[in-house]
Amino acid sequence: MNSSTKYRDAGKAIGIKVKALSEAMPATMKAFQGLKDAATAPGALDTKTKELIALALGVAAHCEACVAFHAQYLVKLGATREEVSDALDVAVLMGGGPSMMWSAEALSAFDEFKNA
Repeated sequence: MNSSTKYRDAGKAIGIKVKALSEAMPATMKAFQGLKDAATAPGALDTKTKELIALALGVAAHCEACVAFHAQYLVKLGATREEVSDALDVAVLMGGGPSMMWSAEALSAFDEFKNA
């Protein structure tokens, strides 16, 4: 079992902050949740594929909370390390060196959630 909890801790911390944000601006957060639900609903692409794209975009945006959230959700969706690595290949292609560094973080986050 992986002893690191960096991304699990980050996920919990952002969850608390997002809850507070939801209480402060419930209409906006409800609308954003609706957007998320619509965007990730199965269509021509399944939800897991869409979440792989979201992880790659989180890497490209250098968003630690995004990486933690989407890595955790990909574990719940049954994504494999190989699928995550393939999505990160594209993130590195499109974002160069900075995305390579964030891809290392994203793979670490996925492994941490997978091994929890």
